[in-house]
Amino acid sequence: MIIFENINKTYIKNKQQVNALNDINLKIETGDIYGLIGWSGAGKSSLIRLVNQLEKPTSGTVMVDGVNVNNLTGTAQRQHKKNIGMIFQHFNLLESKTVAQNIAIPLVLQGISRPEIDQRVDAMLAYVDLTAKKDSYPSQLSGGQKQRVGIARALITEPTILLCDEATSALDPQTTLSILKLLKQINDERKITILLVTHEMEVIASICNKVAVMEKGQIIEQGSVLDIFSTPKQETTKKFVSTVLSPQIPEAILASLPQQNNIFRLEFVGDSAKKPVVNELILKQLVEINILFGNMREISGVVLGSMFIQMNGTEDKIETAVTFLKDKGVHIERGVA
Repeated sequence: MIIFENINKTYIKNKQQVNALNDINLKIETGDIYGLIGWSGAGKSSLIRLVNQLEKPTSGTVMVDGVNVNNLTGTAQRQHKKNIGMIFQHFNLLESKTVAQNIAIPLVLQGISRPEIDQRVDAMLAYVDLTAKKDSYPSQLSGGQKQRVGIARALITEPTILLCDEATSALDPQTTLSILKLLKQINDERKITILLVTHEMEVIASICNKVAVMEKGQIIEQGSVLDIFSTPKQETTKKFVSTVLSPQIPEAILASLPQQNNIFRLEFVGDSAKKPVVNELILKQLVEINILFGNMREISGVVLGSMFIQMNGTEDKIETAVTFLKDKGVHIERGVA
């Protein structure tokens, strides 16, 4: 478990004080894939770097598995860092060393014997599907392969925590999916807690179970990924969610409508997304239904989605239709936004 208690972090830049983190309180449970999302400069990277002591807080406490890491020195500090792996946006590989040599670096620094290093590196190469690239150099690898080397290097010390600092930002969408699948596999099979920094809500939706939204050095919203997606409260959170689930009808569709009255936005969560409620409403013939736009997404194993429809008919019939949908567990709002 990782606990941040009343964390503040201040830098001095150009003789000016910059408050990177302001009174952060956050708990990451063992086994979580916990996402930190925010725009550039929100304080995400500053926060996760406190876990492995690449940074120290100006004030406050960082607890990892019941230990105050701020107080660690010497052997205890080295052991703590060994239990935490980190992967970076730009891979941080040594160009003069082969894939195997890059992965072996943490073990070499620990003074592990060469036969054990070779055995562990070979096993890790197989795990990240890079056995054929063992003797290749970073310049001969694709971006996705480079990140797999970075992941293998982070895992080679058998850590209990993995920190991911914008690990997919430099990758194309297809490669991003493969890296996220690997991270999910690592979490499932090795029970490693993952703390993941990103500015892409798609990444959060794909593998995280919990998320904290950061802005100007503060956590403005946190909770389960499903709760944040289904009921975002802060404006910044709503903007992030909209990149995955659009809360508005596209302008092109709106402009094509001869009339723009009686438009409704339907929100589906869980069971309501699995049932043909709109089809049931059509069969009732209370009103004429024009389906305008919709999208669905699975979040944390639960189907979540929205749909815009236009209902034509008398006001009484429209009200009856709205009541029917609400009774079926659909959240419904009138209007185009």
